[in-house]
This record gives sequence, structure tokens and C-alpha cells, in this order.
Amino acid sequence: MSVAAPLPASSHRRDGDDEPFLDSRIGAEKGDLLTTNMEQETNTSSYRRKIRYIGSGVKIFGVELSPDNVAVAMVYFVQGVLGLSRLAVSFYLKDDLHLDPAETAVISGFSALPWLVKPVYGFISDSIPLFGYRRRSYLVLSGLLGALSWSLMATVVDSKYSTAFCILLGSLSVAFSDVVVDSMVVERARGESQSMSGSLQSLCWGSSAFGGIVSSYFSGSLVDAYGVRFVFGLTALLPLITSAVAVLVKEQRVLGPARAQNIPFASPSFLESSREHITELWKAVRQPKVFLPTFFIFLWQATPQSDSAMFFFTTNKLGFTPEFLGRVKLVTSFASLLGVGLYNGFLKNVPLRKIFLVTTVIGTALGMTQVFLVTGLNREFGISDEWFAIGDSLILTVLSQVSFMPVLVLAAKLCPEGMEATLFATLMSVSNGGSVVGGLIGAGLTQLFGVTKDSFDNLAFLIILCNLSSLLPLPLLGLLPQANSDSVSNGNEDIEMKIN
Repeated sequence: MSVAAPLPASSHRRDGDDEPFLDSRIGAEKGDLLTTNMEQETNTSSYRRKIRYIGSGVKIFGVELSPDNVAVAMVYFVQGVLGLSRLAVSFYLKDDLHLDPAETAVISGFSALPWLVKPVYGFISDSIPLFGYRRRSYLVLSGLLGALSWSLMATVVDSKYSTAFCILLGSLSVAFSDVVVDSMVVERARGESQSMSGSLQSLCWGSSAFGGIVSSYFSGSLVDAYGVRFVFGLTALLPLITSAVAVLVKEQRVLGPARAQNIPFASPSFLESSREHITELWKAVRQPKVFLPTFFIFLWQATPQSDSAMFFFTTNKLGFTPEFLGRVKLVTSFASLLGVGLYNGFLKNVPLRKIFLVTTVIGTALGMTQVFLVTGLNREFGISDEWFAIGDSLILTVLSQVSFMPVLVLAAKLCPEGMEATLFATLMSVSNGGSVVGGLIGAGLTQLFGVTKDSFDNLAFLIILCNLSSLLPLPLLGLLPQANSDSVSNGNEDIEMKIN
């Protein structure tokens, strides 16, 4: 998730028709060439009609499984299933590189940097066709980059610096493909009814959630059985799915002079469009009704976190195995879906300010329950560490998802007409930036409190401080609009509902 946009309205022309220069091949063999090409075009069209006919009877979430939609669903599935490597990375940093919790938190924050500049990827994809395509080429490139990063992790990486670099490449791969495929969905939904737009988002979210559930189930057991290097090698195969399904994307190729004009960065048209794009974005962001709520979101996300320290405690002190932590991840994956359902079913009509206030206060109180696990109080009540960890993670994940949904709603509400995709990506980048800052502050506090891979004497105080700090942004709730979340326009159906 974290932490987008959706597909340029696909042309209804078949790829077999993408030969605009066919009649320029003038020569003695013109008739033969034309006949041959027509035969090939007929065969290609027939083949695509067969594919379209095969998929026409199959629907998921009310969306027909056309080649385009299959490609979109598979890219989202890959984004979810890449969670396979998360536990492996955590154990690799802890056990193989022997890093402390603070160092692990810094590397985690560093790996999130590509998510802070998502609008840049969208602008590059829209403005600079690669090999004649604005979507296909970048999906292929993203998949190859992801495969390279995890292949290096599985083979030659052996230091914290090379590890951070490879994780950064993998994160860049996912972030770029996320922006490209989101732009595809946005453009597709723009020409559809509100019901179909919601169905498209359901397909995307369902595919990502299914991938997350699959990866959660296997992430821990594979680390236990085969080791982290094996998991990294297996993960390297997953981004190749993104590259493979790129051929299913129906996109008209940019040929001839049009392509040449779009490639050079120094061309006057490119520079002029860039300036206009940045100027319009800045005008939108500097408006108080956009800037002030965005500032609140940043502060709300920038509160410190103690996740890395808790991971070291549960594995080094309590002896939780990778397989057990995989089960916990599986539970939290379902809990995340439950949180989305709870928000959509009961909380959509609640004012945004009230949701932020209530979820933050309750989340702070429930977050303190981790102190029970650290001090062993749960065992005095007859609750084992394992069951307490599962129950605690389930409740906190549901609440976290419920509290994050208003961020998405608010971001969509702030976007003015005509800049929905770009500004939404910008606001999500600001939100992701707040999370990175929170992680880095948490790393500093972890170091300050002396919490290491072997010493957890002050971990309870760290948890209490991190939880209480989440209350600090509440006096600024007045920066948020007073309107109910259901007053958001129909564009809410296109809100990205993925956790980065």
C-alpha cells in the first residue's frame, strides 16, 4: 500500500489494424504485399475474436474478462502476492545481516521512497512513449526491473547497502506499475457507468487482496522450510507475470512523427506541457481547501511507529517462528478486508472529523495492549502469547483499515475536476511521505530508548510514547472539511483501496 490511478480508454481498433503505413509500400510487389498482409490481418482478427468469444461468457464482480481486464487483474494480483517476500526480508535483515531494529526501520523507510513521487511516473508514462507504447512498454520494463532486483537479492546481495538498493529497485518496480495500471483503470472507468466503475475497482481490489492472502499463507512456511534466499528467488519470478500480461493490453501504437515528437525531453512541446502541468498542479495544491487537509493527513501519518522493535521482540524474545508470523499475516489480510467492509457498510455517512477522532482515540487505547505482550501480563490472564498476538493484530488491523479509508475519501474529495488522477496521486504521495517520516522518527526513538535486537527493557515505554503521539494531530481536526464522507462525488467509486 499503500499505498492511485487506472487505463487510457483503450482504442476499439484491433491490433491487426495498426498498420497505417501499409499503403505507402509502393512497388512492383504492392499487390502481393497487400494480399499477404490482408491474410495475416484476417488471421489475427479471427484469433482475437476467438479470445474475445472465450472470455465473453466469464465475469468476475460483474466485469467481463476481456484481455484488457485480465491484464489489469493480473498486475494487481502480482502487487498483492509480492508480499511473499516481506517476512523473508525482515528475517534476512535480522538474522543474516544482524541489524538492529533502528537500522531495519531506516531501510524500510528508504525502500518506500519511490512511492513519494508517483505523479512523476504517471507524467512520464503519459508523455513519453517507450517503443511506441505508453502502457505496455512500461509494464514490461517494471516487471523486468522487479525480477532483476529480487534475483540479486537471491544471489549476490550480502550487505545492508546492497540490500537497501535492491529493495529500492523492487519498490520502484511496483510503484511504477501501480501508477500505469491505475491510469488504465481510471481512463476505462471514465467512459463507464458508476456501477461499472465500482465493479472495475472491485476487480482490482479483489485481485490484490487475493494475492495478499495467497502470499500471507505461504510467506512464513517457505522461509521456515527453504530459507530466505529461496523465497527471494521465487519472488523474482512474480514480476515477470506483469511483463507477460502487458501484451494483452489493447493500446494503439504511436508511430512515425508523433512518436518522435514525444520522446526528446528537450523538445519545446514537451517542456511547455511540463511547465503547464506543474503550474496547474501547484495552483491546485496551494489552495487552502486542498493544502490544509493535506497537511493534516501528513501529520496524522507522520507519528512514530514501533513496528520494527516489536518484530525483533516477538522473534528474538518470544520465539515466534516464520510459519507462525505467516499465519498472523494471513489473519491480518482477512482483517483488512473486514475493515473495508465495515467502513462501506456502516461508516460512509459519518463525518470525516468524527471518524478521525474516534478511530485515533480508540486506536491509541488498543495500541497500548502491546504493552501486555511485552510485560507478560497476558499470561497472567491465561492468554498465551500466540493467541494474544493473533487477536491483537486482528483488532488493530481492522481499526487501522477503517481509519485509513477516510484518507482515501478525503483525497478524492479534494481533487478538482480535470486533475483527479494527478492530484490524487500527489496526495497519496504526501500520505506515504508522512508514513516514511513516522518510520524514521520511530527508528530514532528506538535508538534513543536503547532497544536493540537483544535488549527490550525500554520497549514498553517506546510503545506508550508512539501510541500517545498519535493523539498530537487531533487539535488540528479543524483543518478538515465538515462535510460527510458521502458527499464526495461519484469519483469515490474510483478510489484506490490498496494498502502500500
